[in-house]
This record gives sequence, C-alpha cells and structure tokens, in this order.
Amino acid sequence: MARGRFAHNMDSKGRLAIPQALRMELQMQEKPPILTSCIDASAVGIYTQDRWVEIEQRLANMSQVQPEVQKIRRLIVSGAEECPIDAQGRIRVPQHLRDYAGLTKQCLIAGMGERVEIWDRARFDQEIASIRENGEDVSRIAADLGL
Repeated sequence: MARGRFAHNMDSKGRLAIPQALRMELQMQEKPPILTSCIDASAVGIYTQDRWVEIEQRLANMSQVQPEVQKIRRLIVSGAEECPIDAQGRIRVPQHLRDYAGLTKQCLIAGMGERVEIWDRARFDQEIASIRENGEDVSRIAADLGL
C-alpha cells in the first residue's frame, strides 16, 4: 500500500524521481507501471500492472454504450501508458499527462493506497487547504464511512 507525501522536482525531459518507499512496490511486477489521468483531480495516477488490469477488466464488463462509462474510458484508458522506472529511480511522465495535471518543475508525489498520484505542488497545497476549510463536511463523511 502506497502512503506518504514526497516533494520532488521534475527535470526538463519530464522525468521525476519516485521515492524508494513507493518505487519498490511499483517495481515488484514484471511489467512497468501504468500512468494515466486521475478521474477526480488534475493529477496523474500511477498504477501497478496488476491493479491496472483489474481496472480495465471492470470497465470491459460495463456497458459499451453508457455515456458515463465511455467518458471514463476516454479519460483514463485512452491516456494510459506503460512508463518504466529507469536505473536512477525516475519515471518519465508523458507530455499529455503533464499538460493534464499542470505539471512543471515542483511536484508532489502522494501515496494513496492502491495508487500513487503526481501533483503540481501548488495545486496539491490548494487541494489540502480546501479539504481543511471543509473540515466539518470531511469529518461527517469520515464518520459515515466508519473512520
């Protein structure tokens, strides 16, 4: 399970160092991790191959004509790419995903359980500030979920 927050700078070629704590889990599989757009945020999601296969299978079992399902496929499946981690522990984020998430130099890598997210640092800070501003609502949701 991926957890924690790590600030790293992306280089001019779109490469970003993945922290060792997160990298080990991503590299345990034979095939490289999958990068794609996050559905719920302007960020890039990193999935292990096993997790990604589960997601694609679930989408394949859904309606082929339901507009909402097609929108999800367009967003995450059409933009998904295998992105190997190099010998220096870096992953290259494709340009279309950098554009989607507004990634430039200062990035934040967030472990989110079954996925890792790559954020523009300033956007992530705004997201956390927004969550804190809505603390009562978040607390109610957490209580409803039994957390």
